[in-house]
Amino acid sequence: MSLPDSTQYLPHIAYDSVIFGFSGEKLKILLMEYHNTGWFALPGGFVKVNEPLDEAVNRGLKERTGLDQIYLEQFHTFGSLERVNPEAMRKILEAQHKEVPSRHWLFERFISVGYYALIDYTKVEAKPDSLSDSIDWYDVGEVPQLLFDHNYIVEKALEHLRTHLDQKLLSVNLLPERFTMKELQQVYEAILGEKQNRANFQRKMLSLGILERHEKLYSGGSHKAPFLYSFHTRS
Repeated sequence: MSLPDSTQYLPHIAYDSVIFGFSGEKLKILLMEYHNTGWFALPGGFVKVNEPLDEAVNRGLKERTGLDQIYLEQFHTFGSLERVNPEAMRKILEAQHKEVPSRHWLFERFISVGYYALIDYTKVEAKPDSLSDSIDWYDVGEVPQLLFDHNYIVEKALEHLRTHLDQKLLSVNLLPERFTMKELQQVYEAILGEKQNRANFQRKMLSLGILERHEKLYSGGSHKAPFLYSFHTRS
């Protein structure tokens, strides 16, 4: 892979994606590990000269997850001077056994637009990019030290998601099309990082007017069968 040049990509602008998935119990995040460095980072990329920003992010997510039509939200732009680290970028490229020029726009300052994605954990076929040894899921509560300001980006994504969670429910891709109230509560608890009172949670969800109730889920056990729900509309 040749180094990207300014005839193909916009210099000094990038995107970083915080990709959330739900395992059934825990909120997960997709992270990459760079070749021969032991360094971890968020999936990200650059914007082509003739490409809209949202399209670039969708392209990158499809390359990393195999999925399209993912719920995406732009949540913050990161441009502090402290995020510049040309030495780290040089080591990443050198670990690929490349001839690295002394000067290149990859070593200069970048402003990065942060997006988060909510996806079905079970449908992902994670694929690392050409600079990475691996890409894998990690518990949100056990995120390792990340390159640049990526830990801060994760914090801001979680803060935004938690603050607007009720409004994002209709676009959440963390659940199957039909789900139990318990499964919905587990998603809330995983994202918020705290337990919810079952009765209060159910009362709140039903009061929002966004759920449609379906048949009961019979599993053959002796316990009371729960109802299945879906969202009235899904985007």
